[in-house]
Amino acid sequence: MYCKQPVKEMTQVPHKNVLILAGGGGHTAYGYALAQRLYGKAYLHFLVPKGDKLSYERLVKFGSVDFLLKPREAKTPTKEFLPKLAKAFMEASQKVPSEFDVVVSTGSNFCIPPCLFAWIKGIPVINIESSVRFTKASKSALILQPFSAITAIQWEEQKKLLRRGTVVGPLIPKPEVQPWNGGYILVTGGTLGHKQLFDVISESKLKNVVLQTGKVSPEPYRKRHPEWKILEHSAKFYELVAGADVVVTHFGATILEALVYGKPTVVVPNPEWTRTAGIEDAKHYVRKVNAVLVSEITLENILNAIEKSRESRRPTLPDGAENLANMILNL
Repeated sequence: MYCKQPVKEMTQVPHKNVLILAGGGGHTAYGYALAQRLYGKAYLHFLVPKGDKLSYERLVKFGSVDFLLKPREAKTPTKEFLPKLAKAFMEASQKVPSEFDVVVSTGSNFCIPPCLFAWIKGIPVINIESSVRFTKASKSALILQPFSAITAIQWEEQKKLLRRGTVVGPLIPKPEVQPWNGGYILVTGGTLGHKQLFDVISESKLKNVVLQTGKVSPEPYRKRHPEWKILEHSAKFYELVAGADVVVTHFGATILEALVYGKPTVVVPNPEWTRTAGIEDAKHYVRKVNAVLVSEITLENILNAIEKSRESRRPTLPDGAENLANMILNL
């Protein structure tokens, strides 16, 4: 089912078979940052949601990638979720062979079935809490905490949410290109997109904009702004971040990527996503990363926030991905 990949470099740490469960979007970003530190030191394998071509394209350079049903997306109703969860458990039973030494959950309901099968088979589970959680823990992290060898939390404040949590620091990716200033404003809504943000910023007279739309149709914005560069997604999204003047993003992992390249950041949470972290979490988060928060989505607020963000300085933060990689190698 899974084959061992060639090892790029040798270390004194015994090699491990590590399965990383990349749940898509920001969850895949955590897996990516961790894979950067583990590559060449462990045999890496990944499970990604069925149909998630972007996660596949991002992770396949590190190791083998297989697919698993994700029971619930952002708007999946409960009547569909429960049958899909049962099916995901059936599939997961075949996807976690006993030869794995460690299984890593990057969060979301996607990770729960394979992690429970890993625990049954005696495979240590690493449970990662999202960087955006400050007011309440994610359901996946809470459910998996009793079954986990390590519950990795990214901020000291998350100790009150997950008492068995170990603070590793934020899982920030390694830079892959040199930062530069292309003079453009990068507007992104992540994998799912952020239509309200796109609609409002489309009302502006901004000329030099790169817009990443995710699952929101790009066509209305192409028609209105033929001068903008518009794309749905990119496996090398970091290149766009590295060249941005300012990054305007939803409440996701792009914030950490912007930190890597020292880019001023404006955070515009998407009010449609009611199952994830909310505006109170965002207030805590922007203080951590020196970003500017837009809680009421108006064009005036966004344009003012873009100008204000240029005054911010990049904070100094621990390398949570490196810290967690070392814990995994030394388990």
